[in-house]
Order: sequence, then structure tokens, then C-alpha cells
Amino acid sequence: MMKAQEIDIHKLVEKLKDANQRKSDFVCLMDSFNDPYLVLIACILSLRTNDRTTYPATLRMLELAKNPKEMKNITVKDLAKAIYPVGFYENKAKQIIELSRIIDEELGGKVPDEIEELCKFNGVGRKTANLVLSRGFNKPAICVDVHVHRIFNRLGYVKTKNPEETEFALREKLPKKYWIDINTLMVTHGQNVCKPIKPNCSECPIEEFCAKKI
Repeated sequence: MMKAQEIDIHKLVEKLKDANQRKSDFVCLMDSFNDPYLVLIACILSLRTNDRTTYPATLRMLELAKNPKEMKNITVKDLAKAIYPVGFYENKAKQIIELSRIIDEELGGKVPDEIEELCKFNGVGRKTANLVLSRGFNKPAICVDVHVHRIFNRLGYVKTKNPEETEFALREKLPKKYWIDINTLMVTHGQNVCKPIKPNCSECPIEEFCAKKI
């Protein structure tokens, strides 16, 4: 296996910020949240669903309830109808209502601010937990989704097999001041330029850092 490359990560991040690539509506919505609960339930909706579907579904969900006390009393049927056609919409409706009940009745209405506690919720993994910490609590945490995993491996900054390995590799290597923002930067770059198939390398603002250029 090839070794990871050394990259001027400070310059790379600045170039991504300067590129001013268009964020999807859902990414903009997530960036606007400062409520851990809203980040949590919106992230659950987004799993295995594209942003174009998730964004309007999230808005419909928030028309029904915006806090765990309200959400726990929504019927599964009504919530499932509101979030359709996100992937696994019935299971997600049950999941959101149940975790809302737990937060309201067992946790005093407060979302946990530790990864290990968040991961105790059914269906919540490290990706979601890290996003809740970074966007909901403004705590340094690295949310690694398929875009973050793919792009950092394409760049050669890490050499990992899956998103969880990428998270821990970035924890060791990526300066902490970039932890919160890196997900938004990489997701936006991945949706606009560094796509899974046929990436638009000729339009890439960070092509000079890519492994194929080094």
C-alpha cells in the first residue's frame, strides 16, 4: 500500500474556501442549525439519501415538530408520510420518534455531547455523532462521510479503507482548527467537482495537491 502524502493542508483549505463552490440546500440548512437535536434528526434523514430528497423532507418534518417533546407525540404514520421518499422512511420515522422520547423523558430534553453516548441511540453511528458535536455543540469533531473519505484518499493525504479509518487518521493528522469545517468543504467539493465517477479535475481548485500531481 502506498504511503500517505504530505500536503500543505493550510493552503489546500484556503483554496477550497476561496473557490466559493455552491453548497447544496441541505448542506446550507445543516450549517444554519445550532440546535444539537435538529442536527441529529436531520442527519438521520440524510443517511443513504441524496440531498435533493433530504432537504425538502427535513423542512416537512420540521413543520410537524422542532423539539423532542413535540416529536415524541407525532405518529409514525404522520412522520413517515412527511419524510417520504427518503430512504427507509418508515424505519427512520420510528427511530426519530423513539430517540425523541428518550431525550425528553430520560435525558431531561438534552442531547448528549459525547460520541459514545450519541452512538447508544439506535441507528446513530460515528458520522452522525461527530456532526452533532461539530454543528450542534461547536466542539472539535471530524464528520467523515463518503465525500470526506473519497477526497482525502484521492489526494493521498490518508490511505484508508473506510470512513471510520479515515476519521481516526484525520484525528492524528488534520489540524484541529479545521475539524468542524472540513465536512462542509469536502462535501461541497465532492458534489460539485470531485465526484465519485468522472471527477471534474480540470475545474478542481486543489488539483495541484492531488496524488497524481505529486
